[in-house]
Amino acid sequence: MSYRPSLTNRQGCAAPCGRFCNTVTTDLVKGKETRTHLDREQVLAAAAGLVKQHGPRALTMRKLAAELGTAVTSIYWHVGNRESLLDALVERTLADLGEIRPRGRTPAQRVVSVARALRHQLRDHPHLVAMVHERGLTDRMFLPAQRVLVRELHAAGLRGARAADAVRAVQVHVVGHVLVERNRERAPAQRPGEHRLWDARGADADPALARALARPLDAERLFTLSVRALVAGLLGPPP
Repeated sequence: MSYRPSLTNRQGCAAPCGRFCNTVTTDLVKGKETRTHLDREQVLAAAAGLVKQHGPRALTMRKLAAELGTAVTSIYWHVGNRESLLDALVERTLADLGEIRPRGRTPAQRVVSVARALRHQLRDHPHLVAMVHERGLTDRMFLPAQRVLVRELHAAGLRGARAADAVRAVQVHVVGHVLVERNRERAPAQRPGEHRLWDARGADADPALARALARPLDAERLFTLSVRALVAGLLGPPP
């Protein structure tokens, strides 16, 4: 026995274009009960979850409908076709990445906090960020963070080309660090590893250095250390 989804809305009218009205009343799709109340934000949240887990290429209207327990036609009603859905996801991602609030009492602390927040955003949304990049919106993605940095650098007394260089230096440092982290995570196991490559004899008689280099890399600690040094130099007297 096969089931066909009803295209009737709550008032009993059939949608002439084959789309569902805002409140979906389809009860069965391929023998499964469907969700009766669905809105655009729920669709976008589910789509973002699929992209975050499996990447943009894994996002299909059928998979999204299955994730939400509804009919494919309901997805089209709320977000349009796949291209429209991707555009909406990009806008959603850009809005989320724009929410950076500086923390700290000193200008240096506040700029460092922006850099750390941006790093976490890029680390937490790799597939969504890749989707933004593929659609040619990378520069726009970074604009909110750049504006926050500009405000903080102005407050620290930097202006003109020097402030512009500082904004770009911080941004490039963040992006470069994230790319290195991602490459290390995806690289095959190293043989021999760092713990075997370093010993006291190969460290110019500096056993403490050898022990430190033999330990696993702490990416969070290294990023904080390096960005603090960078910001201190940027905010200090010009060379």
